[in-house]
This record gives sequence, C-alpha cells and structure tokens, in this order.
Amino acid sequence: MSTSSGSGTFCPQCGDAIERPPDVDLPGGPPDSERGSGHADAVLCDECYFEDFDLVDAPERIEVRVCSRCGALHRGNRWIDVDARDYTDIAVEETAERLAVHVDARDVEWGVEPEQVDENTIRMHCLFTGVIRDTQLSEEVTVPVYIARETCDRCGRIAGDYYASIVQVRGTGRTPTKAENDRAAEIAEAYIAEREATGDRNAFITEKERMKDGLNMKISTNQMGQGIASRIVRELGGDVSDAPTLVTEDSDGNDVYRVTFTARLPPYTPGDIIDLRDGEGPVIVTSAHGNLKGKRLETGERYEASFEEGIDPDARKIGIRADADQTTVVAVEDDHAVQVLDPETFESKTIPRPEYMNPDADEVPVIKHRNGLHVLPDE
Repeated sequence: MSTSSGSGTFCPQCGDAIERPPDVDLPGGPPDSERGSGHADAVLCDECYFEDFDLVDAPERIEVRVCSRCGALHRGNRWIDVDARDYTDIAVEETAERLAVHVDARDVEWGVEPEQVDENTIRMHCLFTGVIRDTQLSEEVTVPVYIARETCDRCGRIAGDYYASIVQVRGTGRTPTKAENDRAAEIAEAYIAEREATGDRNAFITEKERMKDGLNMKISTNQMGQGIASRIVRELGGDVSDAPTLVTEDSDGNDVYRVTFTARLPPYTPGDIIDLRDGEGPVIVTSAHGNLKGKRLETGERYEASFEEGIDPDARKIGIRADADQTTVVAVEDDHAVQVLDPETFESKTIPRPEYMNPDADEVPVIKHRNGLHVLPDE
C-alpha cells in the first residue's frame, strides 16, 4: 500500500493517497474536527469523488399551472396574477426555482435556451458551470416544462356569474346621461384595478349592463360595491342608498346578504340651466356636490342652494349649455346691459349683461328660452 507524505489520508474507495494541505477540508469528507474519530477514511480522492458527482439536481419534468383566461400562475396553494400570455419567461423562472446546484460548488454560472416543442411544452436546455475542488466543471441538463392550462378560482366565479353586490347608477327625476354612465363604469373599473394591484383576487366586476333607466354592475363583494358607489357620487354628485337581500346561509349558519347599492345622481348636472322661480333670473349649474351651486345669468353672481334644499331645490330645467348659440355683440350699453343679435330672428335685443361677460368680445354664447335671452359664461 502506498504511503502519503502529505495529509496521511487515503481514499477509502480506491486506496490511493490523497494529497492536500493539512488545514484544508475537501468536499466529500468530514472536517478536521471529526478526523481521528473513525471518520478520516470518508474522504474520497478526486477521481472517485467526481465519478458519481452531479453538479446539478434537476427534476425529470416541471408542470406549470396557469389560468387560460387571465394568465394567473398557481404557486403553492394559491393563484398569483402575473398576466402571463407568453409563458417562456414563466418557464425560465420555474426552472430556475426547481433546479438545485451542488452545495460545494463555487462560482456557479448558468444559462438557458428554451425550445418551444408545442403549444403546451417548452424544453429548457440548461448549461451550468462551477468550481469543485479547484476543478472547473460543466454540466448540461434538459428539462421539459409542461404548461397546464386551467381556470383559476376567480375566473371560475366570474364565468359562473358569481357576485355579492349590485351597483345601480340612477338619476333623481331623470335618466343618467351616456357620459355619466360611461364615467361611472370607468370609476368602477379603476377601483377594481386598484384592489387587484394590491393582490386582492376577490376584486372583479362580473357584469356591466346598460338599462333603460341607468347602469347596473355586478360586483364581487359587498364592501367593494359600497366603495364603488361612494366613489361615483363623490365625483358625479348625489347620494348612496343600500337594500340588502337575504340569499342564503353560510356553512356556520350565518345569514348571507346580497346588497344593492344605488348611486342616485342629482337632478341637475353642471351645464344645466334652471329657473328657481325666485325672480332673480335663471342659473347655470356649476356643481352638484353637497348643495347645488351655479351662476346667475343676469348678474353673474354666485348661487348656492340652502342646506335644506341641498342638491334638489325647487326649480325647473329650461335648457343646457349645449343648446347655446354664438351670436354677435352689437353694443355694450353699460355695466348691466348689452345689445346682441337674436340668434333666431337676427334682431338687435338689449339683454342683461352679467359680470363675467368680456366687454371687448365680438361674439358671446347665448341661451334662448321662453323667458328671454341670456349670455352664458365661457366653459
């Protein structure tokens, strides 16, 4: 048997002496602290050590579960929104997480070349390099990644027409305009998007339906339905009412309610022209939040309804800003009167001059109604 002039250690597999500095532990054997206690012969020589050495431990196959509807990825015991459509990047990430490099390897580098085999299979060709016992090693592994297309919990509920609340957009004494319905839908979508961005997968709109008298939206939870309705009236004005309906009991015997939240928009919207029947002339509405606010068309003075009147003072709608016509200014008579051409008869008429009118204007927008002709403020 050969002897060693170095460490005095022999390979227990082939019997060859192992040359190493006495203060260096080799991968594949016990540390010096255990030597002398019957473990010294556990150290293998390089040839025997590398004979059955695997730089990389790779699974035979990786399965990635993705939602075919929304692209969510299933990890652990839950679905995660990743908005995946091209699954190559997902396959690379999953492969990187499932591969294990030998614990003794240093300076490890790796690269991957995906090969699209078919619609649901991506073959990952991976090349690893690392240093073991001061020896540069490389190893190539190929792992097929199978894309299992499923339907996540959320998409399943949406497909099953699941919802917990209804948000209705209605007007007070009127039908909401198309612009109001469109904006209400945008507000709802933005609210849900914010919740989704926080990782809330219970946030979704099951259905939006245009009705004869407004907009209906089916929302995933009662809390979100209330939040959407509150945001709508915060921007468009009005108030929110709710009507719960008992639908079932949960597994613990507790009542489960579906709540209808009605966002009741105010009777007047910015741009409406109303007659308050108070002898001070019509008002163009500028805000329907809180108390109704506007400007007097005869003087330009600010108008605000009383607290008791709120957004619904006793008034009659006589027109909207869109009804206005541009007409020629004939002459400014004084601070309170101006001559303009009647947009229908082209006769010169003297009408009230509100303080917001520019005295140097050649043309002004006017509204004609059965009580007269009035200059409107610029938009």
